[in-house]
Amino acid sequence: MDRAADLGWAQSDISVIDADLGVSGRFSGLRAGFQQLVAQVCLGEVGAVLGLEVSRLARSSAEFTRLLEFARLTDTLLIDADGIYDLSDFNDRLVLGLKSTMSEAELHILAGRLHGARNAAAMRGELRLPLPVGLVYDDDGQIVIDPDQEVQAAVADVFALFEQHGSALAVVRAFARRRFPRRDTGVWDGRLRWGRLTHGRVTFIQTG
Repeated sequence: MDRAADLGWAQSDISVIDADLGVSGRFSGLRAGFQQLVAQVCLGEVGAVLGLEVSRLARSSAEFTRLLEFARLTDTLLIDADGIYDLSDFNDRLVLGLKSTMSEAELHILAGRLHGARNAAAMRGELRLPLPVGLVYDDDGQIVIDPDQEVQAAVADVFALFEQHGSALAVVRAFARRRFPRRDTGVWDGRLRWGRLTHGRVTFIQTG
C-alpha cells in the first residue's frame, strides 16, 4: 500500500487482495483473489497491479499470459520491486514473459525434487503416509493400534455402528453428540485432537 501511495494513488483507491495467502499459485481456479484481480483488470477497473514479484501472481504461464494480455488491452501497469511494467511496451512484455516461464520451471523443479525425495524414502523403507485414525507408527516405524484407550473405543464404535446400519451417514448421525479423535501430521505429528466425525472420515476409516 505504501508503494502505491508513494506513486500517487489515494488511499481510498488502493485495494489489498490477500484471499490467496497460503494457496498454491499453480491452479487459478482455486484462487478467488487471483480470479477477482483478473476480472477487475479485464473490466478496466485497475490502474496498476502491485506485488513483491508480479511474475509469481500465477505459476502457470498460460494464466499469467492471459493477465498480461488483459493488462495490455486496458492500459494497466504491473509494478513490483524490480520496476514498473507497461504492457504496451514489447520489452516489458518480454521481460515479464521470461520471468513467468522461469517461475513455472522453478515450480516443476521443486515438485520433481519432492517426488524424488519421497521415492528415495520409500526405497529405504522410511516413507510414512498418513494413517487412518486408530493406527499409529511406533518408535520402530511399524504400524500398530493406537495405544490410547479412548481412541480405540471410538474407532470400535464406528465399526460396530457401520456393521449395524450399513451406512456411513448413519454412523455420522449416531456420533452427532460425541467427539471423535484425529492424529495430527506434519509439524504437530502425533498430537491427538478431538472434533466432529464427518462422512469423509468414516469412509476413510473403512477403506484406509
